[in-house]
Amino acid sequence: MSTPSSRPPSGIPESGGNAKYAIAAVVLLLGAGGIFAWRSLTNRNEQPAPPIVPTASVAQSAAPTADPKLDDIPPPPPAEPEAGPPKVKYVYVNGGGCEGTCSDRHATPELSQALQVRAMQARRCYNQALATDSSLRGHVTVAVRIGSSGNVCSATVTSNDMGTPSVANCAANMFRNGGGYPAPRGGCVDAKVPLSFVPQGQ
Repeated sequence: MSTPSSRPPSGIPESGGNAKYAIAAVVLLLGAGGIFAWRSLTNRNEQPAPPIVPTASVAQSAAPTADPKLDDIPPPPPAEPEAGPPKVKYVYVNGGGCEGTCSDRHATPELSQALQVRAMQARRCYNQALATDSSLRGHVTVAVRIGSSGNVCSATVTSNDMGTPSVANCAANMFRNGGGYPAPRGGCVDAKVPLSFVPQGQ
């Protein structure tokens, strides 16, 4: 009597060459997926970090800001030359009544006295120069223009026979930088102030 052939339950492949091929295909697919995942992670880790770009607020704060107080300061005046004939130049300060024809008839006694005081102060320029050159002597004339409000329009050297411009320029600066004067009467004043520089007692 023949026995019936036993078949494996459904879902289990029959013994033979097909089962091992299926298992090998699954292992290969899992291996390929693992390699792909591993390469993706390593490539992502090797990418350089994006550069840091400062925001607008950081860029603006880094920029230097100009000091408005420093921008309003005018540059210093150029130094006066030490040699050559003096040039007559009138410097008008915001108008100040310096324009037009000025006359010495507008001078008041107070203004004349203030000019004499400046002439005595200019003696200091000569005394300082005399300490280095005892033979220094001569005469200087300074033309001073006073505006109608008492401001100094200009002070320039018109004559100098001392042989050096340093004392004459210093004397003109005494008239120019000493501040305001008593206001003249009726307009601006042109005054010529003669200065005699000789050692005291001579």
